[in-house]
Amino acid sequence: MNRRMIAVVGLVLAAFVGIYLLLPIRWSTSAQPGPEPKAARFAEDRAPAETKPVPFDPKRAMGYLETLCNIGPRISGSEGMAKQQKLLQEHFEKLGGTVTWQRFEGKQPSQKQPIPMANMIVSWKPDAKRRIILCGHYDTRPIADQEERRADWEKPFVSANDGTSTVAFLMELAHHMKEIPTQVGVDFVLFDGEEWIYDRDRDHYFLGSDHFAQEYKKERPAHRYTAAVLMDMVAGKGAKFTVEQNSHFLAGELCEQLWAEAKLQGIDAFIWERGPEVLDDHLALNRVGIPTVDVIDWSYRHWHKLSDLPENCSGESMANVAKVIVSWMQRMR
Repeated sequence: MNRRMIAVVGLVLAAFVGIYLLLPIRWSTSAQPGPEPKAARFAEDRAPAETKPVPFDPKRAMGYLETLCNIGPRISGSEGMAKQQKLLQEHFEKLGGTVTWQRFEGKQPSQKQPIPMANMIVSWKPDAKRRIILCGHYDTRPIADQEERRADWEKPFVSANDGTSTVAFLMELAHHMKEIPTQVGVDFVLFDGEEWIYDRDRDHYFLGSDHFAQEYKKERPAHRYTAAVLMDMVAGKGAKFTVEQNSHFLAGELCEQLWAEAKLQGIDAFIWERGPEVLDDHLALNRVGIPTVDVIDWSYRHWHKLSDLPENCSGESMANVAKVIVSWMQRMR
């Protein structure tokens, strides 16, 4: 290799090194999310005492969770889902929310026919141009695929924490939305088709959030979403929320805001430590430029099992999340 070729190779290698150093670096398997977030960086213009707490009722939230579970499975396109949709629309409209629907067809390789699906959007301050999203899925899984006995997979289960807790949380929070002083509009978004999986190797996950994201990108609405919080399995007894890896990689500043808020509120259920890497509805929103964090208790041992029942859930866990979310909403600009 002559000197000229050596020089060219050196320049190419230097360029690659430079590009690599500019790229965001994902955590290593042993890395933590970095120094604990400083609340002042997010809340420097407002003292902690200036946020207004609300009397989130853990007992009433648990009552909503039990009511939904009493419907039975709420699988996408099922009679149970239709009953849930009617109940939720009446509930949110009664409390002053503006309910709209995104209707679409859900298709899976394992299923012969598509089925009707619908994302539910509940808007508070619907005329506000700057908005945030609180979201989760509201369909339940058709098969309990974490049960050891294959014969138990087809038994109906109600998914009390996975698929119900976020809905119950938002039903209770709706009682307080008119009294929470926010400077942004807030949309509750309930995604359909997150759990409509019959064949884990062939079927597509997150049908509802993918549809929502595509519509947002396509329509270019007058309003703009500045942040979103996805909540998944937030009611398990003793729930702990570490920092989900994709959330930190894609929406690191928002992670810091939420976990800093938890520290301000004295909520030790939010732990500033590296958590698992989870594929969930937040990925679709991040893809279209909506910074979204997944608040998820991945330690819940009843996930996708028949034992995911109300007796394994806690209203106090939902109340812990509410204290963080309510205060964070008030700081958003």
